[in-house]
Amino acid sequence: MTPRPRALCLVVPVFNEAELLMRTLPQIFACAEQAAPGATVHLVAVDDGSTDASARCLQELQGHYPQLRVLGFTRNFGKEAAIQAGLEYAHAHTGAEVFVVVDADLQHPPVLIGPMLERWRQGALVVEAVKRARGDESRLRRGLARTFYRLFSRLSGLQMDGATDFKLLDRRVVGEVLTLAERTRFFRGIVSWLGYPASRIDFDVPARDAGSSGWGLRALFRYAWRNLTAFSSAPLQLVTLAGVLGLSVGVLLAAKALLDKLSGHALSGFSTVILLQVIFGSLVLLSLGLIGSYIARIYDEIKRRPHYILRPDPPRALSSDGSTDRP
Repeated sequence: MTPRPRALCLVVPVFNEAELLMRTLPQIFACAEQAAPGATVHLVAVDDGSTDASARCLQELQGHYPQLRVLGFTRNFGKEAAIQAGLEYAHAHTGAEVFVVVDADLQHPPVLIGPMLERWRQGALVVEAVKRARGDESRLRRGLARTFYRLFSRLSGLQMDGATDFKLLDRRVVGEVLTLAERTRFFRGIVSWLGYPASRIDFDVPARDAGSSGWGLRALFRYAWRNLTAFSSAPLQLVTLAGVLGLSVGVLLAAKALLDKLSGHALSGFSTVILLQVIFGSLVLLSLGLIGSYIARIYDEIKRRPHYILRPDPPRALSSDGSTDRP
């Protein structure tokens, strides 16, 4: 069995969580310290361009927790960018052997950090917390999430049912995650794609103490489509399939029209022609839109823009004892 870690780092994305932070971050700290007695517990909180008082709350908490480091974005770059920034900074500056990505709202129960560490000590390089029940989400959102993960798993060949960002990663796994250069990030999919030995822990999502999720249905649809096209080219094959089906229908109709003409039963009028034009015209436009989605992914990749921009205040490195100093 692997010895207990000497240093553990928590990566916490934050977006408009001012109502919760003063209560939740101390709880996350306490659970991590209890789970790893004797270890130095670091926490890297990434403020993803919050428009409320989240940044001020994090600054206040820094006065009570010297091992807390706060990174702030110039605007909202998204949760994927926040996870990327937190892992990059934590991997470079903390020297931690184990990293845990956890949400700030306690819907990722921090009490699971202890069992996750035990699985890591038993040899699992990745420990994933998997949703058993999705809490107070509406039936529509639960159904859409279930459909997305089943479709994603089928198209990508990766097991993603119930997947979350709540994960424990060994240091070498984080190093591999950071070497992947794609601009369109999907943390859950990337970790699964790496194929490291993983263990899964089921949990029920608790209700939020305050506030509401920042993920609307429109944002979730956009997020789902972006990740599907980033991890699978299968949707492109639908264009080929549509072409084959269209050709088959065309051949059958042409054969029927020829037989009707030869037998003297051909009907006058253009209803069939107009209907076919509408059907195939729509298929062409749909196919162009699908191809355009992939071209947009290529366009984003070749621009090579950074995943995020940090606010001007320079980050302070975390020393081994949890104190902060300038790099």
